[in-house]
Amino acid sequence: MEKTTADTSKKPVVLVIGTTGTVGQHLLADFDRDPGDVQVRWAARRSEQVDELVAAGRDAVRLDLDDPSTFAHALHGVDRVFLLTGYTVAMLTQSKTLVDAAVKAGVSHIVHQGVFANWDTTDPHFVWHQMIERYIEASGIEWTHLHPNVFMDGLASMISNGDGTFPVFYGDRRVGWIAAKDIAAVTATVLRQGPSRHGGKDYWLSTEVASGPEAAAVFSDAVGRQIRCDVRGPEDFKASLESRTPPIESWYADGGVEFTRQVLDGRMGYIGTVRDDVEFVTGRPSTSLRAWALENLND
Repeated sequence: MEKTTADTSKKPVVLVIGTTGTVGQHLLADFDRDPGDVQVRWAARRSEQVDELVAAGRDAVRLDLDDPSTFAHALHGVDRVFLLTGYTVAMLTQSKTLVDAAVKAGVSHIVHQGVFANWDTTDPHFVWHQMIERYIEASGIEWTHLHPNVFMDGLASMISNGDGTFPVFYGDRRVGWIAAKDIAAVTATVLRQGPSRHGGKDYWLSTEVASGPEAAAVFSDAVGRQIRCDVRGPEDFKASLESRTPPIESWYADGGVEFTRQVLDGRMGYIGTVRDDVEFVTGRPSTSLRAWALENLND
């Protein structure tokens, strides 16, 4: 149940973690279009980011997932939380301590962005998300889990920064795709409507299935220029991660490489399926690869 106060007209307060990320930026736009019957509080890690949000007229607060001393102030008076962590093994500690603080603060609903995984997955970084989900459920707080598949938006920078070629590291296997704006639309809808409608629900977000070369063909036809897919394998992915500066956190990097191995050898064959709950939640169709390419033509 949502918290009640003497002022029954008080809108539920929603805290969004991950404001400055890919999904977070779409959430900003979504709530600007339709704020609904909630008050949104935007969290950011750095003080200058908070200042920018406040200057834009938003309720904003500093929250650093690596610094639990920032949790109490950020969570004060909050009813619903969107929990999104960074991609490191630190997500385990970050989520556990944040959930504990949410219990103390009397939060009523946590909406968690996880991964598209079977219950018995052996991929390490997918397992971490599932452990976080089980901890949220054990906390006694109402929960909703979001399970997005591969982000279409991850391709935009790879295509625009090079020669119209993007790599995939799981051979010619087909995977399911989802647009970040659709993840945000589902998230915003769940946060507006709250646990009475969405508590205890798992929503799966995989709109369309295509291999890398198939996606490149869709993009090429949509934008009227040649987009190519460079088909590679797990060892290529491992080498690319090891060469990055600054280096990728090793535990997460190993999990990413294992993901490509399991997609390639079939252990994670379910990644190549459509499970599309976007319209069930939002009432509007999800975004196809072709539509996403046209919307991001300038990128």
